[in-house]
Amino acid sequence: MTQPTSDIAFTASVKAVQERMGSRPQYARLEEGAGWSNTITPELTDFLKEVDSLYLATANADGRPYIQHRGGPKGFLKVLNDYTLAFADFAGNRQYISLGNLAENNQAFLFLMDYATQTRIKMWGRAEVVENDPDLLAQLADTQYKGKPERIIRFHVEAWDANCRQHIPVKYSQTEVDAIVRPLLERLEQLETENAQLKNPLPMTV
Repeated sequence: MTQPTSDIAFTASVKAVQERMGSRPQYARLEEGAGWSNTITPELTDFLKEVDSLYLATANADGRPYIQHRGGPKGFLKVLNDYTLAFADFAGNRQYISLGNLAENNQAFLFLMDYATQTRIKMWGRAEVVENDPDLLAQLADTQYKGKPERIIRFHVEAWDANCRQHIPVKYSQTEVDAIVRPLLERLEQLETENAQLKNPLPMTV
């Protein structure tokens, strides 16, 4: 029997807890059906085009976890093929914890959140650091972005899931807020101009 993709997260220990808490039957049905995808679908691709922020989780050889934020212009996390993503890794605080972890343990996790649409994507896979590949770096980097790209993180997808929206607060970025408020400010300016004209009518001519 083919092992379901969700087993990457649902270990024997996790399944035992699910059994104890009463949720195992619903996830057993998931495992019998299509389950989680391990390919990058067109819908996921469209979502990634809007992503400007992500969290990369790694662990060292002892299993000690670490989460690092990565950001960039919209669409900086790019699809290379049906199973592979990559992004330009920009210069930061030079701690290199993620890089060191990946050097001894390539298991990784991506957590993507869109607060405006209350959408979160969880991705399990393996990541690698790619250096000295100027052609791929040029493909991934945005010359208009202020960050300095130093290397590439390539992520090989093994399973992904669109998680429940419950308890995700609705938040908007500054750019999104500006787009919402701009028409209101323009309308307000127009009304103020019209109001000023009504208060100061043109003098009558005889």
